Amino acid sequence: MTTSLPVFRLLSVALGAGLLLIGAPTPSRAQNIVVMVNGDPITDFDIEQRSRLDQLTSQKAPARQQVIDELIDDKLKLKEGKKFGVDPGVSDIDQSYAGMAQRMRVSPDQLTKSLEVKGVRPETLKNRMKAEMVWTSLVRGRYKERLQVGERDVAAAVQAQGGEKLQIEGTEYKMQPIVLIVPRGSSQAFMETRHKEAETYRSRVTSCDEANSLFRSTPNATIRETVTKTTADLPEALRKVLDDTPIGHLTAPEVTKQGIEMVVLCARKPTMIDTPKKREIREKMYSEKYEKTQKTYLEEIRKAAMIEYRNR
Repeated sequence: MTTSLPVFRLLSVALGAGLLLIGAPTPSRAQNIVVMVNGDPITDFDIEQRSRLDQLTSQKAPARQQVIDELIDDKLKLKEGKKFGVDPGVSDIDQSYAGMAQRMRVSPDQLTKSLEVKGVRPETLKNRMKAEMVWTSLVRGRYKERLQVGERDVAAAVQAQGGEKLQIEGTEYKMQPIVLIVPRGSSQAFMETRHKEAETYRSRVTSCDEANSLFRSTPNATIRETVTKTTADLPEALRKVLDDTPIGHLTAPEVTKQGIEMVVLCARKPTMIDTPKKREIREKMYSEKYEKTQKTYLEEIRKAAMIEYRNR
């Protein structure tokens, strides 16, 4: 595991393929307690559910003990999270679940139905996601300094691999996202009306100040804080849109799950950005530090835990 988002992104890709491959579910086992983790039970049903989920993501049947160890680790991560006040709410988990569905190009309801067809309860996936969210937050928060990657170390690694340049010319964009809210379940006619409103606003706005004044006083609309991104942070298609948008103007409206979204471009200027090689090496070095740190951390809380096997 590296960071929460990559975990969920990889999981969503694997699920997308796995949901098409795994056959129909088998009958559930009884709710026999297999392990007690600090007084919290893990049952045969829990193991069966996680096994099916793992099979969907890896496309191969996992070993039973591997699944048990995963569930024990999840229990420990969640308990450790509560100890330090890291306890995502239902809305946080649902938002991550919806994000995963979006990356799979399906709705949350469609993802739920796909899981249920394969005998996996959506709560099984959500519980796994929650444990990973808590753990990532804990590791990053408690060991922030240990996870830092020094620029000198990155530069040395780039040069050791034959790289010459550390930075190249790029562009920095400052922008503010805008949303015209469309409630869930609204009619197509209402959506079209909001889209026309967006086009009207687009023709009026010529600066970020105007956009802030307008959308902070417009009902059912919101303008978010300024976001700064560089060429390296944005996909090519979005870079082209921003390059073609005059400073102070709005991008073309797009339909999203929140409603009608646009971006007001506040500034665009040349800057120096890291080369792809440098970014790749920095991310690899961070991942290695993270993996080593989280492994040691998990071993520590495992040693301090009360883990009692009932049936194996």
